[in-house]
Amino acid sequence: MTLAKSYLYIIVAALLTISCKDTAKKPESPIINTETRIDSTKIKSDSLAKQEEESFELTEDNAIDFFYEYQQDLKANKVKITTSLGSFTVELYENVPYHRANFIYLTRKGYFDYTQFHRVVKNFIIQGGNSDDRKTGKKRNEIGRYLLPPDTRKGHKHHRGTISMPSSEMDNPHMLASPYEFFIVVTDPGSYHLDNEYTPFGRVIEGMDVVDKINNQPVGEGDWPMQNIYITKAEVIE
Repeated sequence: MTLAKSYLYIIVAALLTISCKDTAKKPESPIINTETRIDSTKIKSDSLAKQEEESFELTEDNAIDFFYEYQQDLKANKVKITTSLGSFTVELYENVPYHRANFIYLTRKGYFDYTQFHRVVKNFIIQGGNSDDRKTGKKRNEIGRYLLPPDTRKGHKHHRGTISMPSSEMDNPHMLASPYEFFIVVTDPGSYHLDNEYTPFGRVIEGMDVVDKINNQPVGEGDWPMQNIYITKAEVIE
């Protein structure tokens, strides 16, 4: 082989080497992470479910069916209520399912937060769940307008510490219950003249001293406390 040919082979080899190094690699196929896809779908599904829940509105026509379904798998039966004067805990009766489900549902929706004990009758009751704040009315409108049937045949009495549901102030011959409000009996041993008219759905199991403290606050016209008594937080004890 001549020297010229040797140089020619060397040059061609060098060019081929450079060409191989500069050739762009074929992009790798993207790997689909099925786990990520599943999580993404779940997040989307949860988001849609949340939107549906937020847009859902209770009415006279659907409330009973809704709470019947809601209470089917409901395990929780305790709610801690923190007020501007302290906190107490109530335990809800299992055999008044609509009232128990309603109270748990409203608590989880945050309805009771920043409502007030708006009626205090010395040595009788404290009544909460309402407020003169516009936000409370707005929350009621968003949740819905409905009443609950009384459930007075389960044998529960209005003993001291009983939490019960007042009837609506609307034209209400059947004593249907106002779902957004509740009262707690402070009379010792109880206020049994309320039996068979209102529905006891639980009892205070801790913090009755706070209930008594609320009951001892000075009140003005209409039994409204002269100094607002707020429910700062109501939370379900799971």
